[in-house]
Amino acid sequence: MIFYPQERIGLFIDGSNLYAAARSLDFDIDYKRLLEHFADKGHLVRAFYYTALMDDAEYSPLRPLVDWLDYNGYTMVTKPTKEFTDASGRRKIKGNMDIELAIDVMEMAEHLDHIVLFSGDGDFRRLIEAVQRKGLRCSVVSTVKSQPPMVADELRRQADNFIELVDLEKSIARSGERPQHHHHHRQHQAAEPNDGAQTDDDTGAIRAPGDFENLN
Repeated sequence: MIFYPQERIGLFIDGSNLYAAARSLDFDIDYKRLLEHFADKGHLVRAFYYTALMDDAEYSPLRPLVDWLDYNGYTMVTKPTKEFTDASGRRKIKGNMDIELAIDVMEMAEHLDHIVLFSGDGDFRRLIEAVQRKGLRCSVVSTVKSQPPMVADELRRQADNFIELVDLEKSIARSGERPQHHHHHRQHQAAEPNDGAQTDDDTGAIRAPGDFENLN
């Protein structure tokens, strides 16, 4: 992982994608530690976090996480989810934040030297290519240790650096969790419906819920 002390760094976090990647590796992210980790690498200009919310619900399980991040150094970008019925009559919920993330990256590019994208979505390959043409370096944070790998091969190839999420676990996992050895994929239980965001204290060790995270 190559960072330079004088670099202006911007973090762009695809919330649902990062949550799914960490969940596949059986650990939860401490967002305060994550911010501190990258602030130590250079001049951290801004950290964006993108997620969709169900505005029509009386209580969103994502709200505690969103509120904590908003008050603790993150720039939150949210929008309402959309509900629709697919061809088979099943109720679906959609909340894709790709456009919002891409616009912010392009607008912030002139103020940054290094973009760190927390996503494995191959749709971002052209975005990375575009900011590289502007002279910026781009790192992608995701994992190839899950089954299947969470990061698209074309995105990993395009990035200047690929940061394996497993390698960050010691630095950004919730306190009290011992880093795991991810040589083999382990089965784990999916989040229970309406599993709310939980915080153990005021350190930002927040367990994001799984109910509305996988919306893409």
